Amino acid sequence: MRMDLLWMIFNQNPQLAYQLFTIPLAFLFYSLATQGYLTLFNRHICLALGGFIVAILTMGPYSTLLFITFITFVLLVRFMEPVHIHYWIFGLQMCWQTLWHFYMQYQHYWLQEPPDSRFVLAMSALMLLSQRVTSVSMDLQEGKVIRNFRGSFQSQVVCLAPFMSYTLYFPALIGGPLCPFNTYVNFVEQISVNRPPSPLTILPWKMLQVLLLLVLKFLLTGVLQSSIFSLSSSPSILWIWIFSLVLRLTYYVHWKISECVNNAAGLGFSGYSTTGGALWNGLSDGDAFEIETSSNISAFARLWNRTTAAWLRRLVFHRSSKMPVLMTFCFSALWHGLYPGQVAGFLGWAVAVLGDHKLHKHLSPRLTTAWRKGLFTCLSWLYTQVVIACVVVTTELQSLEALMLFCTTHIALFPLASILILFIL
Repeated sequence: MRMDLLWMIFNQNPQLAYQLFTIPLAFLFYSLATQGYLTLFNRHICLALGGFIVAILTMGPYSTLLFITFITFVLLVRFMEPVHIHYWIFGLQMCWQTLWHFYMQYQHYWLQEPPDSRFVLAMSALMLLSQRVTSVSMDLQEGKVIRNFRGSFQSQVVCLAPFMSYTLYFPALIGGPLCPFNTYVNFVEQISVNRPPSPLTILPWKMLQVLLLLVLKFLLTGVLQSSIFSLSSSPSILWIWIFSLVLRLTYYVHWKISECVNNAAGLGFSGYSTTGGALWNGLSDGDAFEIETSSNISAFARLWNRTTAAWLRRLVFHRSSKMPVLMTFCFSALWHGLYPGQVAGFLGWAVAVLGDHKLHKHLSPRLTTAWRKGLFTCLSWLYTQVVIACVVVTTELQSLEALMLFCTTHIALFPLASILILFIL
């Protein structure tokens, strides 16, 4: 069993293994920076150089995809006016990323060749890079970040250093979460002055959480492969729900290990609690327990991949004058690669969120007693779990053939309820 667990960790999750090996490098940066061995400029250089090295070691020649984005972004930040910069960065980056997503689909479906694992990792890093560069471009456009490139060439390089390091800084290169630019710059500037407490106090606890999530995933995978479901000709609702939970656990593991990498570098410290304990929850993509106990689809959508959800709200939802929910989920499908399963999954999720809004608005005034509220909360949680299971499975299956096969199962009928709710209410 121990060997099976190790195989699942390192063979099925190479990205997880890379992040584990990055933790000592992150803690080395924390130690050098807090003890005053690195100047401000050198801190930026170390973070960017670390990202450069990690990209080459883990992605090989495919790291070029990231470096081209890096060079383009730096040139636009240096020479483009803030009022226009967001449209250029957003347009060029999404075209560049979508081009390679389509090439991956061409490899997979037309040539029938499984994509290189390094290529898959590079695409994942490129998607995270798209978040960072578009986040900065919106900051520049809205005046939240001010550039100052006056003076000598040396002073201009110093001014560009935060933008360069933010693009490639290694703690978030292959795992996120999205850290706001001003938060990142303030961290790099203040780490030697206002030293965060040692992350060694929180890392063992978070690594234990990673291990527990991996063990739970391993056990549930064993349940799926057991004889309990072997007599059924088609997957049951329970089997699909467990399968969806296994897929979600993969995300929870990566988000938690990403927190560990950032915390090891000193990022994510958010102050002290009332009892004096250090809080390291300032940078997180989500808490598994909080997400899974959500009793409505809208709350699940807000809590799932939290920093990405906030980025999508800022980038699309708040800038869309018509059908903002639908536009946000459609763009999310584009950002993820426009696989058939992803398009169906995100469109279904958008309809489910709209139906959820309608249903809660209609029923909330009628929930006048405690037992009614409790019953509605339980039923709403069950319905959320079933719909999210459909969304996750269709999104992860990706191919059209797998999507059509999934539509033949009984659980595929449940998302239709959201469409009926929209028409009836």
